[in-house]
Order: sequence, then C-alpha cells, then structure tokens
Amino acid sequence: MPPLLRVEKVTHHLGGAASAPVLRDVDLEIGGAQLVALVGRSGSGKSTLCHLVTGLGTPGSGRILVAGRPADQIQDWAIVALLPQRLALVEELSIAENILLPTVLAGRRPEADARMVIDALGLEAVADRLATQVSLGEQQRAALARALVLRPRLAVLDEPTGHQDDDHVELVLQVLAAARDRGTAVLIATHDDRVLEVADRVVRLHLGQVVTHPAPS
Repeated sequence: MPPLLRVEKVTHHLGGAASAPVLRDVDLEIGGAQLVALVGRSGSGKSTLCHLVTGLGTPGSGRILVAGRPADQIQDWAIVALLPQRLALVEELSIAENILLPTVLAGRRPEADARMVIDALGLEAVADRLATQVSLGEQQRAALARALVLRPRLAVLDEPTGHQDDDHVELVLQVLAAARDRGTAVLIATHDDRVLEVADRVVRLHLGQVVTHPAPS
C-alpha cells in the first residue's frame, strides 16, 4: 500500500529563487495511523513544511502527495486538516461554531464525535463563548478540535501544546493518541519533549534537510 503522505525531493524558497532555501531536497513518507513528531530549531522549516503538506502553497521543486493527489489540489479537511500556529479562529463565531465549521463547509451534519472531541479537550464549559472570550490555551484546543472534527486521514499540527499548561498538555496528547488509534495519521511540528514520548517516529529538520530517528523508548 502506498504511503498516505509522500514528500519527494522538495526544495522551497520563501524569498525567491535567489534566497537561501528553507527546505532542501526533503524526502518524507508517512503511512496511515502513525503519530510522527517533526522537530528542529526555530527557523528550520517545520512550519513551512506543514503549510506545504496541507496545500497552503506549492513547493518550488519536487512534489507532495496526500492520498495519491497533489497536496495543493486538496481542499477537503476530511483528507488533510491543519492546526496552524496562528490559530485562524473566526472571532464572530463561538468556540463550538468554530470547531464545527469544517462540517458546515463540507455540508455534513455534526456527528456525536464532534461533541466527544469538545469534551475530551476540556472545552464544554466555553463552547458557547465567542473565540475572543476565552484564553489562548482554550483557543488553541478549539483549533485542534476543528482540525480533528472530520476524523481526517492526515492531521498536520503546528505546535499543538505551545499554549497549554501541564494538565492540558496531557489532554492534548490523549486526544492525539486516540485520533491515531482511530486511523488518522498525525504530523506534529513541536519543541515539546512530551510529544516525542508518545510519537511513533521522530523526524528532525536540520538546515532544511530531514534526518529520521526512532522514537524514544
């Protein structure tokens, strides 16, 4: 069976071809139902790779395929969904409405597991509040719930524990493990060692190139 995500010989520049590449000749494959941690220093290209994998841009060279299709041709969060560092919640909507937005855009009725992910991430008490009326940690967990609500084949998460206290980090890790166990492949850009402890694989970006290590035992 071909991998769910295939990144092939991707090189990418953010400032034009004359600038230094952010990503250089990157190869990466992820199968279904894996939790893969993407690590590296700030500026190593983690966020850029996340954006390209979710189709927010086209690589300068090489190609990225998700479920056999070019990533930049996929606009279905049931296939690939993103939690960006800039959370992109709609301020005029409630937390619950933000979380359910992918179901509305897909013309699907909210399922019972939408309520389950809200509860699992500790958002039930703030579900009816506007996005601007909750803490940054709650906003981040809402954006994570939004990424998972359609049970995507691939979830790409940029620093999902970055605004969480210790108790809520544990909640986030439990939800991510549950998503993987239900069949979602999860790619997580992170600086958090606690994420590495639950990862199936650790992929390191160094100077825009990928080196793969086994997950910690």
